[in-house]
Amino acid sequence: MAKSRKLEETLAALNQIADPTSDAAIATLQKVLASKEGIAIAQASRLIRKAEIQALMPDLVAAFERCMVKPETTDPGCLAKTAIAEALYHLEYSEEGLFLAGIRHVQRESAWGGKQDTAPALRSVCALSLVRMNYSLVLSELADLLADPEAEARIGAVRAITYTNNPAAAPLLRLRVQIDDDLPVFSECLLALLKLTPGQALPLATRFLEPSQPLSSAAERASTVALALGESRLPEAFKPLQHWWERSRDPEQRKTALLAIAMLRQDEPLNFLLSLIAEGRSPDAKDAIAALSLYQKDEVLWQRVRQTTEQRPDYKDFNV
Repeated sequence: MAKSRKLEETLAALNQIADPTSDAAIATLQKVLASKEGIAIAQASRLIRKAEIQALMPDLVAAFERCMVKPETTDPGCLAKTAIAEALYHLEYSEEGLFLAGIRHVQRESAWGGKQDTAPALRSVCALSLVRMNYSLVLSELADLLADPEAEARIGAVRAITYTNNPAAAPLLRLRVQIDDDLPVFSECLLALLKLTPGQALPLATRFLEPSQPLSSAAERASTVALALGESRLPEAFKPLQHWWERSRDPEQRKTALLAIAMLRQDEPLNFLLSLIAEGRSPDAKDAIAALSLYQKDEVLWQRVRQTTEQRPDYKDFNV
């Protein structure tokens, strides 16, 4: 109970800090960073990050190093180390050793039914940090992280690869995207490829729209691809999405196709959706209206949707 009360008092003191850059606040933050309370260290690190207190970087580094010793005890949940790494990333700390230790750190702790790795978020932020500082062997580190057992860490690797803005990293993603992976990881890989190498990525992505794909959950994967294509806003993505909509007989996939087409935010796709509202079958027109509801706050476009709908003989069946 005494330890719990002490933590509560420390957190309360941190919450009462109005100006983190004042001398009194700096002293409090230093004291907390030197403590053994991981939760309090994490909160102090967030305050330092928000206030951009460069002078406390050595204290953050020292706290990180202490939390790496018997980490399950000194920093349960990996909360402190992750918050410290995020603060140092934001403050543009440039010593690679800490981030290399973080990107390789695995912290398995007791959880319901066994052990759980609590460090994927730490590995992810350290990956971004190594990219930011142009670490010479960063692609090797990201390749290893892309094979991480934890989906959260793999997503972190993909985002770090995207952050490199280096097309030479695309082959790593092309390999990962063709492995039967969790849909969120698969989606991140596609988005990254469509950004880094759009010309090469588009044919690869459209292959997953075909129902003959041998991967598990092929229908879900196809819908994920469609939304990634929409989010890419590539003009060349319109025709594959239109063809997928035409071929599909699944109502949900057809809705997803039209939503992805709307997400492209370009004249030709938008005119196609308006033509469906004007001349399409009632279900298709309603799906097109639902897709274009993305633009309800665009008064000019939404007025076109209304006017086009009102020209239909069955316009009373529509709620626009």
